[in-house]
Amino acid sequence: METSSPDRTPSQPASPLGKVIPIQPEARRPRATPKGRQVQPEDRERVAACCAGLEPRADLLIEHLHRLQDAEGGLRRGRLAALAERLRLSQVEVYEVATFYHHFEVVDDADPLPQTTVRVCTSLSCQMAGAESLLTDLQQCLAQDGTVRVVEAPCIGQCHRAPAACVGQRQVPEATVDGVQAVLAAGDTGPRLLPVSGSPLTPDDYAQWRRVMAGAWSAEAVLAELKASGLRGLGGAGFPAWRKWETVRAQPGPRYMVVNIDEGEVGTFKDWQVLSTEPRRALEGMLIAAWFVGAQKVWLYLRDEYHDVRALLQDELIHLRGLIEVWRREFPAIEFPEIELRRGAGAYICGEESALIESLEGKRGMPRLRPPIVAQVGVFGRPTLAHNVESLWWLPEILEKGGPAWAAVGRRGRSGWRRFSVSGRVAKPGVYLAPAGITLNELVAEYAGGMAPGHTLYGYLPGGASGGILPAALADVPLDFDTLAEHGAFVGSMAVVVLGQHDRARDAAVNLMQFFEHESCGQCTPCRAGTTQAVALMQAPGWDAERLAELSQVMRDASICGLGQAAPNPFDSVLRFFPQEVQA
Repeated sequence: METSSPDRTPSQPASPLGKVIPIQPEARRPRATPKGRQVQPEDRERVAACCAGLEPRADLLIEHLHRLQDAEGGLRRGRLAALAERLRLSQVEVYEVATFYHHFEVVDDADPLPQTTVRVCTSLSCQMAGAESLLTDLQQCLAQDGTVRVVEAPCIGQCHRAPAACVGQRQVPEATVDGVQAVLAAGDTGPRLLPVSGSPLTPDDYAQWRRVMAGAWSAEAVLAELKASGLRGLGGAGFPAWRKWETVRAQPGPRYMVVNIDEGEVGTFKDWQVLSTEPRRALEGMLIAAWFVGAQKVWLYLRDEYHDVRALLQDELIHLRGLIEVWRREFPAIEFPEIELRRGAGAYICGEESALIESLEGKRGMPRLRPPIVAQVGVFGRPTLAHNVESLWWLPEILEKGGPAWAAVGRRGRSGWRRFSVSGRVAKPGVYLAPAGITLNELVAEYAGGMAPGHTLYGYLPGGASGGILPAALADVPLDFDTLAEHGAFVGSMAVVVLGQHDRARDAAVNLMQFFEHESCGQCTPCRAGTTQAVALMQAPGWDAERLAELSQVMRDASICGLGQAAPNPFDSVLRFFPQEVQA
């Protein structure tokens, strides 16, 4: 019986002497065509037409995708192949980005594309205001219209108008079936013109920046006022602003800066209010911060839901670039940064600064592992100052009135001003500027017009989806950084959603967890699988407290970024403060 030698495979013939004779592989014939889908001439021409004037750079991939999506209502696979060719990327690289972001719709070449997409927000504030009924009514009403697509959407930053909807690129002031149909009938689906658009320059505009350029403010003096103010990052983390500045300034150049305007936290709309009313003040703060750290380039990353603000900023930046040319001649010693506005594509995770930077580089918005921090290794591997737009908005006032004066504002030992986005069961939802340390009871009574008619306070979210849910019994706790930690909550971006006696904290928690499940980037298993498991457990008639507690611990300990680490807060809060709602 013949046996095989252990040092050869059956396909390798042996020589008469028992030695293995290596098989020479056949020479491969060169491919007649490149790998992947073949690019058709009509796709190549269409991509060239839609993306005319846009540099064919890989970091501008998302901008190219927006051009195609806006022009055609979707992304046909043939167009994506042509775009990959144009940008010299693999088709896989283009496809994985196009399918990552919610505002891109990838379809087969033969599939019909809608002329207009209607997005109906179903996040917490809007759900409480009847968004699910509005979504169903619109889907039924417009079902026969093949030119309109109606989709469910996460928070679109219009919680004060709940329920909220966006028709094309037009945010509807009153989202009703009639209101949406009126916008569609008028064909007016582009961004609306904000009242401050095109307003003339005033002596107050860029006043403190002019003082910086003239030498009235040194870098040391600016830093001293910033320290005295105690200004912290107002995007959610609350990190001292001056520490960021010092860290980035100490790094070798070139240095960059990104302005985070991707507020996607459920219940948050303060950045929209800031930019839609006083954009120049934010741009002035941006110039001051960029000058201090020596940033050669600044990117403003704006969430895609804010089409009206994007149109406003585009005009303001044209105006600002003209001013910079004048200032260059007047102040030749000042180094002015290049400024670029970038458009997000519907991904909550890009509010995390490293995910935002990945998106700026034309990739999927997936958080980076730390260390290093972005202040050391940020955009394109360079030291980067990442700031929330509201933090920058305060800089001119701090320099004008002094850091100590800004810090003197506050209640109960807290310092500074805070902007609260208030929605839910209050008489007057909106953005309110209030002293740090104010309580929920004071905020509602003094600013939001009290509770809505027929409602009494039952509970509230102090910091949007991530900040937990607190009962009415804790409505006299100061609202500020670090004051809510003992209750398992935090103020975050100061998105306050108020619940009434007819609401259930359990239902709110399920809505929030569905949001987290939808928005998880999928990079790490604890967050990707944990949010899905949590939704399933929370939809059971009675909650399994032990399993949820174990799941919470795993997600907090092992998730890469703050989304997975904070996602358990809603159900942890319900188990702690509203146990009667989840008993079988």
